[in-house]
This record gives sequence, structure tokens and C-alpha cells, in this order.
Amino acid sequence: MRAVIVGCGRVGASLAASLDRAGHHVLILDIATSAFDRLPTTFSGEAVRGDGTDEDTLVRAGAQGADAFFALTEGDNRNIMAAQVARESLEIGVVVAKINDPVRARAYADLGVATLCRTTLMTDTLLGFLGFTGSGDPPIHHAKEHAHPAEATTGSGPAEPAPGIARTVGEV
Repeated sequence: MRAVIVGCGRVGASLAASLDRAGHHVLILDIATSAFDRLPTTFSGEAVRGDGTDEDTLVRAGAQGADAFFALTEGDNRNIMAAQVARESLEIGVVVAKINDPVRARAYADLGVATLCRTTLMTDTLLGFLGFTGSGDPPIHHAKEHAHPAEATTGSGPAEPAPGIARTVGEV
């Protein structure tokens, strides 16, 4: 699998390292060169300094045709912009944007971009730790106009999960 990650913060670096260890091709972009210090010395993917919201930068870096795209910067606006470029211009099928605002996460999913809401994820995890029921709001909002790859059906039964979906990193 070829994965593109925009944002080499803690989450981006951790995801990049995990996918790289599992033998996948990883391209990670960040606007700050120092962010790449978070990657392990064993990282064999590509680390590119550049703006992940800029289509030309993504194309020059080799993002076009990737199997998965993750927008994981600290800014909701940057993440949704990068995700839209990946989905609409680079035609990448699996695109996820990290969004901190639960209302915006739902709204962007309704517009066709899958979102991961860190606020909901952390709140529900803490409530579960205390033995309480979570908010009921899913931390991952699947894009409305695109079926989630693991939920797609063909003919009479469920389809096989797309590569990297519903499996551990080691199984892919």
C-alpha cells in the first residue's frame, strides 16, 4: 500500500512509522523540517518539507495515485483542504481528515470527506474508562457519498475489505 500523510506531529509520525515497519510505502509531508525528527531513524519512507494543502506540492512529492491519504495536522482547516485536494484532484480513494470540532467532523463527512474526530474519540475513551456510556457520536464519520470500503457490497454479499481496512497493520 502507498500511503500519504500530511502532518508529521505525534499522530502522523506514529502512523508513518507503523505503516513503514509493516512494509508499506509511506510519503509524509510537513511544513517544518524539524517535525521529521519525530520519525524513527529506521524510517525508510519519504519525508518531504512542503505544504500538504497545495496540489502542485502533493503532485511533485508523488502523492497522486496513492492508496490512502491522511490529513493529520493540528488545524481543521488545513486538514479539510488537504483532504479535498486528495479526493477531488488526486483521485485518492481512501481519504481521512483529522478534525477536532465534532460539529465540523459530521458536516465534512456529509460533504464527502471521511473524518476522525479526536475530541469525540478522547471524550468517549475517558467516559468508558470511568464506566460510563460514551456520547453515542462515532469518532470516525464515513464520507456520505462514498461507501466505507469495508461496508461496500457487491452482488449478494459483503465485499472483501479493501487493503488496510478492518485488519491490523501486520496483516496487511
